[in-house]
Amino acid sequence: MFKYLVSLPVLLPSLALAQTTSTGDLLAKVDDDRWSIGVAASVRQSPYAGEGTRVRPVPLLTYEGYRVFWRGLGGGVHLIDRNRFRVDAVLSARMDGFDINDLGQRELRANGIDPSQLSDRDDGLDAGLAASWSSRAGEFKLSALADVTDRSGGYEIAADYAYAFKWGRSTLIPGVGVRWMSDDLVRYYHGTLDEEISRGVQRYQPGSALVPQVSLAFSRPLGEKWRLLGAVDYRFLPSEITDSPLSEPDTDGSAGLRIGITRNF
Repeated sequence: MFKYLVSLPVLLPSLALAQTTSTGDLLAKVDDDRWSIGVAASVRQSPYAGEGTRVRPVPLLTYEGYRVFWRGLGGGVHLIDRNRFRVDAVLSARMDGFDINDLGQRELRANGIDPSQLSDRDDGLDAGLAASWSSRAGEFKLSALADVTDRSGGYEIAADYAYAFKWGRSTLIPGVGVRWMSDDLVRYYHGTLDEEISRGVQRYQPGSALVPQVSLAFSRPLGEKWRLLGAVDYRFLPSEITDSPLSEPDTDGSAGLRIGITRNF
């Protein structure tokens, strides 16, 4: 039986503004195999001033058990699993952090910010619940995740829809989604911190933000056990993020690409 898996961010993430997306995270196709392992590259247009393109390796370890599962940078436990309806308790890495030295010093100064007075932003770990409903019309997911590492102390609520269909030997999954990020979450990653303000950095503490997204993922078999996976997505960034002095000027969106290969066992 064909099953497709789309990581929940943030989100589940990544990875990125919100660690996960409807189909922006890598799709893994699983037949009767419980394990798969592989590697991928994640490339994203950074919204931060002067950072340019962010490239990261992504592990693609997948395990699908009766109750427990792991998918790349997140996993969890099936609390309710009734055919087309499922509720999961999930953990997901949030890879939105950055090193100030990776941002453009000249660009930050042009935004009125002294880079020497800024602090790094750390990655985090989110935990929460995710519910999904699937049918021939596709799959709808609703998730609520909160930072359990006290990096930002924030939380995120996301709604995603994806539909899988065959195109030759490939499987394509277009999707749409929207994420509501709490003010604590937005302020940590896109605002200026209290400790920075005390050093003389201009105050910027935005409120909560709504981030829509569109995506397209694909999966194509390479022989009996190997599989090529990929995804592209585009995030429409709201003013709470684009108006930040940490952001690249005149940026209103962020495009991402992931591509990798896995082997099923």
